[in-house]
Amino acid sequence: MTSSSDRTAHLAVYDTFADWETGHTTAHLAQNGYTVRTVGLTRKPVTTMGGLRIQPDLVLDELRPQDSSLLILTGASGWDTGDGLAPFARAARGFLDAGVPVAAICGATAGLAREGLLDDRAHTSAISFYLAATGYAGGARYVDADAVTDGGAAGGGGLVTAGPTEPVAFAREVFGLLGVYDAKKLDAWYRLFHDSDASAYEVLQGE
Repeated sequence: MTSSSDRTAHLAVYDTFADWETGHTTAHLAQNGYTVRTVGLTRKPVTTMGGLRIQPDLVLDELRPQDSSLLILTGASGWDTGDGLAPFARAARGFLDAGVPVAAICGATAGLAREGLLDDRAHTSAISFYLAATGYAGGARYVDADAVTDGGAAGGGGLVTAGPTEPVAFAREVFGLLGVYDAKKLDAWYRLFHDSDASAYEVLQGE
């Protein structure tokens, strides 16, 4: 029997949240039976980089890995201008330690690097020297790719990382990690949304 936590994804939200980075991910999770809940440092509305206001569903202190199937962290200016978003990186540690996946894109990867979460995991970001500037010890595990999934060690959650220009590849890796689509449909989904390959639509429709 599938529990509700197996079908709930949590999206971290904060001021200057980069709207475009997770739109594909959250939209298609929702279309495939997942509930997406937003998590803020407080319950006060936040304003995204695109000027949208989001009211968090819950506060970070209320978030428990066992109630979730995934924690999603997006880019924001706050990752590079202080420690204000560090609590989300610490939450990511709790998720990974509990065997629950985390997906981080853009500046959130720097937050994870500062938390030490990329030292022993394959990962990517906008560019290698962006993460190197954090002083982290994981440079040897950096992969020059659109998006990277590290399956995690025994008992550890999987980790997806990507740079800010790769929201579609980021979504593909999340779907693959969670098993949202089988391999054939996952490839078709990526070809449709990344390459505008109209023939992929028939595969997604089950033909």
